[in-house]
Amino acid sequence: MSDLHIRCAGPGDIDDILRFWPEAAEGTSISDDRDGVSRLIVRDPEALLLAERDGLLVGTVIAGFDGWRCHVYRLAVHPGFRRQGIATALLEAVDARFTALGGRRADAMVLEANARAHQAWAAAGYHREDHWRRWVKPL
Repeated sequence: MSDLHIRCAGPGDIDDILRFWPEAAEGTSISDDRDGVSRLIVRDPEALLLAERDGLLVGTVIAGFDGWRCHVYRLAVHPGFRRQGIATALLEAVDARFTALGGRRADAMVLEANARAHQAWAAAGYHREDHWRRWVKPL
């Protein structure tokens, strides 16, 4: 996949990302706005990775590391570019980032109802941990 370019997002990418996610990602997040994405990029400029082909945004992933745990969010590939190795390439970049930071294990946020995503995450070496549940509180 030599024509695929993976890079870190910058402030100039925010509008493209916010247009991309409703088309390519399942579900929404309270942080899916200009301020949320901007804060992520400012706080950790290497966390939001973009996959581009011929200058077109075709995939995203957030690889967050808090110094203790590695968290993966917003793995999304444009529907017209799926099954071409883009998610695999993004997750390889995530693994490289986490390894360089000293991470030991990554966890991924995956929607329960997204069966296609379950298959993709399993193929990437992830497995469910049913004994954990995510608890949230909006601030």
